[in-house]
Amino acid sequence: MRPSDLVHLHLLLNHFPTVGMIVGFGVFLLALVKKSVDLRRGGLAVLFVIALLSLPTYMTGYSAQKSLKGMPGVSQGVIDLHQRSALMALIFMEATGVAAWYGLWYSRRRAWSHRGNTALVLLLGALTIGLMSSAANVGGEIRHPEILSGPEAIPATEGLLAPHWLASDFITKYQYSHPWAWKTLETIHFMGLCLLFGVVLVGNMRLLGWMRNAPLEGFHRMLPWGIWGFVANAVTGMMFFIGQAFQYIENPAFHWKMLCILLAGGNVLYLTWHDEVWDLGPGDAAPAFVKVLAASQIVLWVGVIYFGRMLPYLGDAF
Repeated sequence: MRPSDLVHLHLLLNHFPTVGMIVGFGVFLLALVKKSVDLRRGGLAVLFVIALLSLPTYMTGYSAQKSLKGMPGVSQGVIDLHQRSALMALIFMEATGVAAWYGLWYSRRRAWSHRGNTALVLLLGALTIGLMSSAANVGGEIRHPEILSGPEAIPATEGLLAPHWLASDFITKYQYSHPWAWKTLETIHFMGLCLLFGVVLVGNMRLLGWMRNAPLEGFHRMLPWGIWGFVANAVTGMMFFIGQAFQYIENPAFHWKMLCILLAGGNVLYLTWHDEVWDLGPGDAAPAFVKVLAASQIVLWVGVIYFGRMLPYLGDAF
């Protein structure tokens, strides 16, 4: 994908996190008022999907930033503020997505989620909407001269919701100047990947017919461990990305890796949401469609691992 395509992709996606978060949060609130389990699950699903879409939205922002560099009338200070604001919002957005997924997972065991998860989703959701709105407002001040003509200069500003330690330069300097930073991040990244792929492999092999006498309820209880593995991967992976953003964002292997992650996330949502997958008893065979999903889940995560390993060799970005 060409850099100009990534810029347009950012412009296409950048409204989804804010608007989608408001929609998902609104559906979740309506579910609480009406005490509707289906509405609640729908709201949680929307929040999870928006959390996934927020990843490419943030990442493609670096291509937009690069296209604006040196343009007359564009304030680099506002761009930097937007980057820090967006990263702060992304952190809370992903936390909301994890909490939303846990609510969906827990609802399989209980008709209604426990109060702690509901309160956490409400708190994180409200904070995320505020942070996303702030980041979107700062982004609007840039005025995107790549699609508009005659932009006026915007003075640089500072924000309490965009601390300096979220700046790309600060994160990059810390990773490469601290003797243990990179090594620790790599260790956590691979440990998280092993945990994630282990749960993916075992659970989906059961759906494909292996270990058929084992009840699926036991595999269902393993899913949060896989999510924690993904969280470890996401946090450390974002640190790697921010440290050398332009080496990643213009690498075709990275584009394929992110596509595999997004598709795998949608796959996980389906398998988490639909109860009939987990109602299979010992000895029961999964439906053909579920087997296709299980096989694709394994293939997608193998693709994530493969394209991640090929980053230094495909695209000559490293």
